[in-house]
Amino acid sequence: MKALLVVDLQYDFLPGGKLAVPNGNEIIEVINRIQEKFELIIATQDWHPQNHKSFASQYPAKKVFDVVDLNGLNQVLWPDHCISGTKGAEFTKEWNSNCISAIFRKGLDREIDSYSGFFDNGKRRNTGLAGYLRDKNVSELYICGLAADFCVFYSAVDAVELDFRTYFLDFATKPITDTGLIEAKKIMKLKGIEIVENENQLIL
Repeated sequence: MKALLVVDLQYDFLPGGKLAVPNGNEIIEVINRIQEKFELIIATQDWHPQNHKSFASQYPAKKVFDVVDLNGLNQVLWPDHCISGTKGAEFTKEWNSNCISAIFRKGLDREIDSYSGFFDNGKRRNTGLAGYLRDKNVSELYICGLAADFCVFYSAVDAVELDFRTYFLDFATKPITDTGLIEAKKIMKLKGIEIVENENQLIL
């Protein structure tokens, strides 16, 4: 089976949000359109406690986008975002999310961040997503959402390493930075992830 994974289409990652991805709103209509092609649609949702240690606000001497050591891992410090139960953590109402079969929340552990929809950043715990996909006999995973150079990228890398045939839908995601996306694409291509540049190339 072929499945669509929609990553973190939440208010805080959209224009006006706490960690807005430039032009992130432009992909909502695209995702609404392409998801009609899939039998199975899954979503991830960033879902942080308000004192998460990836937040710059937890370090008085640090600022947003500084990098610290967090329990042995390099950690970019972010603005407070996607705090569980807040408006910013909700999926945008512009997205037709009624067709989602399952939601996998990530970033719940205060002590470690979680970019990928499959694991935390240290691969210490999994979210259950891989097992769910295998139970549904998914062999091909198409990934879109926000942000291209972070959560979409890390989810795609984990997917291919878990032996799913993986497609990165470039036309249905936006990056935090263009340079970050260029580097992410280089890595994904080396790992065998197929980059789908435009909607016309999406043949299902």
